[in-house]
Amino acid sequence: MFGDDVPAVDAKDVPQDAYLLDVREQDEWDAGHAPRAVHIPMGRLSDRAAEVPRDQEVYVICRSGVRSAQVTVALNQAGWLAKNVDGGMKRWVETGRPMETDSGAPPYVA
Repeated sequence: MFGDDVPAVDAKDVPQDAYLLDVREQDEWDAGHAPRAVHIPMGRLSDRAAEVPRDQEVYVICRSGVRSAQVTVALNQAGWLAKNVDGGMKRWVETGRPMETDSGAPPYVA
């Protein structure tokens, strides 16, 4: 959809200590998310952009990689250094990366 215009990385290659920005909706986040991820839904990002660090690379993730690609483009155009996590949380799980929930319920990708 966005082609080579979006810097991207496979979920398995996201560094352990990366700033991982999850832009999914609250119900998706509640179902399961990556440990240490920061949750700012895509629709709230313009109001909360100041929370996203500018001094490090930002890895953006959603369910499948489409919304996060849009956010990656917007962040990069606004001066951040962002990369899309290709395949999103679906790929995250496929590669065996950990997931958790805040409730303690078994995590899943919603």
